[in-house]
Amino acid sequence: MVFMNIDAKKLLRDKKVIAEINRHKWLESEIAGYDIGFEAAAENWLKRHAEAWVRYHTKNSSRKSAAKPLKVLPKKKKRS
Repeated sequence: MVFMNIDAKKLLRDKKVIAEINRHKWLESEIAGYDIGFEAAAENWLKRHAEAWVRYHTKNSSRKSAAKPLKVLPKKKKRS
């Protein structure tokens, strides 16, 4: 396994990462039976999941930009 050099401060500025950490916090708190707190959850998430998260999101970032825009369907007329 190749370990990436991950900038934790930069990651913690990303709203998507914060959402992932909050989800991780909820799950780990449920397992522990008490609120583990954001700092503990962030430290745990960064150690266990950050590398895979960065790898997945950087690999898929090129696909998102090449994706076709969604078609907007016309609104259906209401029946009287």
